[in-house]
Amino acid sequence: MAAAALVLAASLGACSTGGQTGSTGTGAGPTEVTFSYLWSGNEAKVVEEVIAAFNASQDKVKVIGVSSPDFQKQLASMSASEGSFDISDHFGNGVGAWASKGVIAPLDEYIAADKVNMGDFLPAAVKQMTYDGKIYSMPVGISAFQLLYNKTLFAEAGISTPPKTAEELAADIAKLTKVDGSGNITQLGLGNPDLGTTITTLGYAFGGTWDGPDNNTPTPNDPANVAALDFYKQNVIDKYGADNVTKFTAGLGQYMSAQDPFYTGKVAMVIDGNWQAVNIPKTMPNLDWGVTSIPVPAAKPELAGTTQLTVSTLFIPSNSKHKKEAFEFVNYMTSGQGAAMFTKGIGSLPPRTSLLSDPSYASIPQFSAWLTALQSPKVHALGSGAYASQYAADLAEALKSVTDGSATAQAALDSVANKAKQYG
Repeated sequence: MAAAALVLAASLGACSTGGQTGSTGTGAGPTEVTFSYLWSGNEAKVVEEVIAAFNASQDKVKVIGVSSPDFQKQLASMSASEGSFDISDHFGNGVGAWASKGVIAPLDEYIAADKVNMGDFLPAAVKQMTYDGKIYSMPVGISAFQLLYNKTLFAEAGISTPPKTAEELAADIAKLTKVDGSGNITQLGLGNPDLGTTITTLGYAFGGTWDGPDNNTPTPNDPANVAALDFYKQNVIDKYGADNVTKFTAGLGQYMSAQDPFYTGKVAMVIDGNWQAVNIPKTMPNLDWGVTSIPVPAAKPELAGTTQLTVSTLFIPSNSKHKKEAFEFVNYMTSGQGAAMFTKGIGSLPPRTSLLSDPSYASIPQFSAWLTALQSPKVHALGSGAYASQYAADLAEALKSVTDGSATAQAALDSVANKAKQYG
């Protein structure tokens, strides 16, 4: 999910050369294009269904799908003189780094030729697809973040409604955290499946920006970001002790497995994404859970409805020999039937505003909470400038220094701001 996006963006510098083209165009039949995708398991099955539907819809282009969940293999192919695929997927925050290296192709001419309505895509998503004024990827799936809560634990703690303000969230964390006689945490009010996503989302909810008004200038120590990180530090780390929190989290079960700490009641609340609406019914069908918007400071009610999104994207490598034909499939998978089939199948949010009210998503439990969140004008996404991977690494290091108790929120984010001056 979000963590995978950071890994993918950071791995660009490890590119090597090699590879052969796997696409052929004979002129005697449909042009074959290879879609080497990173999805596997059930997600790969859904992708293959979309490919089959596209191939059946016309006879000029034949897409061949290959599940290849290996970032380094993909990057090696993209850096070779001849690539092994014509289409692949990645994450929005890696667009700038890849575009600046010249390994992915700008898509503007194909967008214009096919008269794609880019205005139908979520604006925050399109921003991530853009580098130096050109569009280099197309949004295929959106993830947004909301506050998930365990209704059973809420009832046991005497809490009747989920928190709407940061102040209520702080009070609920305290009510929902349990500590034994030895000071060991046995239940934590607010967990963090991914600390970076938790804090950046809270930063937006507190009124901050991580990439400035232009979405292209790192602003880690924006006062609202500092306030959000300090909120987490005061209500989780300081209150229960850095060592105790580390010890507790070290013993938690695997994320999204039957031992996931949110599923088993080890943590009462998490900031997490829409994929949980698909996974929870499959993995823990008896869990009584709910979803609500990210709490905002009581003094800033105008921020209600704030969320952060991440974007799964489709791109065409610069060394593809069939860019035009590849884009025909990219356009299919990111619009209409193709987009609905894919996003519903894997539990992703649709990339187009015209699909947000599509009734076909009604069968996914609680999914409407995330669909509604994307209709808010307060949807944010981290910037995708060439600096994004280094920025993510520096933020991760800074957040760790706060959670281990060695730095204040202000000092940690100031350190990232100083490093950001060297990004160029």
